[in-house]
Amino acid sequence: MTTTTLAVLVPLLPFLGAVAGLLLGRTAPGLVRPLAVLPVLASLALAVTVAVDQGGGLAINSHTELTPTGSVPIELGLHIDGFAALVAVLVGVVATCVQIYSTGYLHDDPRYPSYAALVSLFTSAMLVVVYSSDLMVLLVGWEIMGICSYFLVGHYWETPEARAASLKAFLVTKLGDVPFLIGLFALATDAGSFRITTVLGTVASGGLHHPTLVALLLLAGVAGKSALFPLHTWLPDAMAGPTPVSALIHAATMVAAGIYFVARLLPVFQASAAAMVVLAVMAGVTMVGSGLAALAQDDIKRVLAYSTIGQLGYMAGALAVGDRGAAVFHLLAHGAFKALLFLAAGVIIHATGTNSLAAMSRMKDLRTRVPDAFWTMTVALLALAAIPPFSGFFSKEAVLGAAEHVATGHTEQAPGAAGWIVLVTGLVTAVLTAAYATRLWLLAFRGHGAEAPDHGRQPVTMTAVLWVLAVPSLAFGLAFGPLPDWFDGRDLTPVLTTSVLGTGLALVGGIVTYGAWRHTTALAARVPLGAVAAHPDADAGHVEAEAVAAHEPVFGNVAQAPDPADPGRLLLGPLHRHAAVGFHLDAVYSVLFVRPVQAGASLVRFLDREVVDTYVRGAGALPRWLGTAVRRAQTGNVQTYVSALLAGTVVLVVAVLLVATGA
Repeated sequence: MTTTTLAVLVPLLPFLGAVAGLLLGRTAPGLVRPLAVLPVLASLALAVTVAVDQGGGLAINSHTELTPTGSVPIELGLHIDGFAALVAVLVGVVATCVQIYSTGYLHDDPRYPSYAALVSLFTSAMLVVVYSSDLMVLLVGWEIMGICSYFLVGHYWETPEARAASLKAFLVTKLGDVPFLIGLFALATDAGSFRITTVLGTVASGGLHHPTLVALLLLAGVAGKSALFPLHTWLPDAMAGPTPVSALIHAATMVAAGIYFVARLLPVFQASAAAMVVLAVMAGVTMVGSGLAALAQDDIKRVLAYSTIGQLGYMAGALAVGDRGAAVFHLLAHGAFKALLFLAAGVIIHATGTNSLAAMSRMKDLRTRVPDAFWTMTVALLALAAIPPFSGFFSKEAVLGAAEHVATGHTEQAPGAAGWIVLVTGLVTAVLTAAYATRLWLLAFRGHGAEAPDHGRQPVTMTAVLWVLAVPSLAFGLAFGPLPDWFDGRDLTPVLTTSVLGTGLALVGGIVTYGAWRHTTALAARVPLGAVAAHPDADAGHVEAEAVAAHEPVFGNVAQAPDPADPGRLLLGPLHRHAAVGFHLDAVYSVLFVRPVQAGASLVRFLDREVVDTYVRGAGALPRWLGTAVRRAQTGNVQTYVSALLAGTVVLVVAVLLVATGA
């Protein structure tokens, strides 16, 4: 087979697996798990083969016109350069790990067939986005991911929290997709084509008429899909879905799509200095705000959700300083250790048999009870905190180094202001990231919460996946040498200044958090926590559904008693209560958007009922009255009809005589 044929099969196999899983899920339940795992695994093997064939050389291009449009053609085609090939491998690795993991995690879930099929469809849609050479076809994958996230986040649809979270995720991302679609049409109108290479050629020749407007419209969609400020609020609430879904969304699909899109079309954004500064501001606010919010969360999954938002801010920051190599490098490294973090959190939930233990303040003695999760999560948290030699150090330093080059004028890929914004906020976020990573590790594995029953060892399908993902979390960063050959050729070697400064700040954040934990632990010894009731059911999928139904703190901003052992309260002080609820952005959006829309809807309903319907009812009343009068005249009595006829005749005769006399 040619490389092009293999590349076509990469997204096609998961799609066929999804269709087969939906059709055979009820009639042949024994085939559900093979149909979930094998197509995605085969897709991964083909993606690796395509990456090897591509080899970081010239891009693979193939296209054919999909349908005549009369103006701008829509083409079905492939454009696979080095970083597209590597991102496809990342998607395949994470999706395969999630599908294997889910066979144990959701073993007894009655809706597992539809869940597995949607995960496969989700994977296929992301691969379409990665490989597509046409913006309209890319948009198809983009929107399919949106609907898949709606169904998967709402997997436990019996609970109001899951329904609300899925609806919120769908609406917020669609809010960004409307201007995104307009931006795509504007881009194609100027270029005369939806083909990405043609668009980039138009930008290079200066043919883009309104670069700032187009870039800002596209950024709205990117902010929604990749959970960047100000459209990031859906992502923490999306924790209402099953934990493996969180790993997939946060590591390789959905949120990665927006970053990938900007990286693919970076020259479009570089054509406008204002757009690059706006992107830098979005990245900076996203990084710092999410870091503070993560430091205030008690639910382990919400900490990881805000962590994802912060790391997406780093990727957006790299793009804001014009370095897509650093952005994609961090995307790849983050995909490995963030998937590992979520899946390890799922092991903790599975082992304790109650999702209330995902509240870190309630955890106790988990080091010995879940050793696989303990060791692998430790590796992932070190990578997250950017401690050398773990992968996150090299990829995060590539971002900071690129920002430092722009800020100091060594390169003119972006405005200097964008460089300074990304550099300063990136260093501040390095402190916050190390702080909340240390806090998570201390509370999860050295906490003094209530004892939970031990539900035994976890399925090997879950623990084996953790060790697989631990390898790239530890070692992938060392690939900074050959990776530039797959990207734009820019050096990704850590810069001494930012490496020393970033690592030093990370160590300060970790040490200060540890000191605060020691202090708060001493205080907590005088305020013992109450016992935590546990579910007898160790199936994590059912546990999550029951936890949501019981309004336990893992899936929402449920009020809790202050935990004296939480170092986050000491570190944030009065800022803690604001950070814990995401700085009230949901409340702000409710006042600015939700309530006005609801008020407008109420007004429209009133006008429709009391004004429009009044005229409609009035227009129908007169014919109805006339009909009633005529109906009453139809008595069926012949004498009455004859009398009326004679009376009418007399009236007509008299009328004629009067007219004649008058004449």
